[in-house]
Amino acid sequence: MKLKALLVDHDYPARQALRHTLGDIDKVEVIGEATGFEEALALIDAIDYHVVFLEVTLPGNSGLELAKTLQEREHRPYIVFVTAYAEYAVSAFAVDAADYLLKPVATTELNRVVEKVYRLSRERQMISKITTTAREGKEAKGAGVRLPYAGAAGKIDRIPAGRQGKTILVTEADIFFAFTLQESVYIKTESEKLFTRLTLKELEKRLAQYSFFRTHRCYLVNLHKVREIVPFFNGTYNLIVADKEKSEVPVSRAQAKKLKKVLGL
Repeated sequence: MKLKALLVDHDYPARQALRHTLGDIDKVEVIGEATGFEEALALIDAIDYHVVFLEVTLPGNSGLELAKTLQEREHRPYIVFVTAYAEYAVSAFAVDAADYLLKPVATTELNRVVEKVYRLSRERQMISKITTTAREGKEAKGAGVRLPYAGAAGKIDRIPAGRQGKTILVTEADIFFAFTLQESVYIKTESEKLFTRLTLKELEKRLAQYSFFRTHRCYLVNLHKVREIVPFFNGTYNLIVADKEKSEVPVSRAQAKKLKKVLGL
């Protein structure tokens, strides 16, 4: 398998330089180029790219806005920002960027990123096949019915999560937010990021009795842990939570109105 790549940059020499370097890497093939938001989106709608190498500063809508638009999609390419501006790195990872490279890009760094995206793409394919096979097996047997989380004794407020090979139970009060990252789901506490086998939808259902809000397709936040609400762009917001890192949780445009209603804003 070769990664199908799209280059998005308004600067022609920058695209050519990146295409030339990627041409020496066996696991990737550049099959498209775009100069701006609309052109890139049209190409992504037409072809299932594995990875988009994206400049942050584009004419009109920014590369960050393109990444945010793609973030809402279930099947989306991995985003690798390639830019001369280091100051956008935090915002880039807030929209699930696979990596962030600074121009001029060293060949070793580009090789590393291609290997990373190649591995993630293979893992995504394997997970998709396993999930499809399991679902088809359950349907064939008439299975697949889930038992409710809450038993007769009351509602459960402990979430199983992994820490150094052990399973621990995290209380809802210790959860600042939960998020998906490259097909996996993590729980963020004050100072840790813990893996969980529950899906974000399952967490949302399980924590519905508490003040958890689905801010985004990839994020579920404990509103009791929110410190600030910061406007981002085009009606979206970032929530600053009170964990050790003062993490930012994005709020999609669709969820922003609901959140303002919940908070009485």
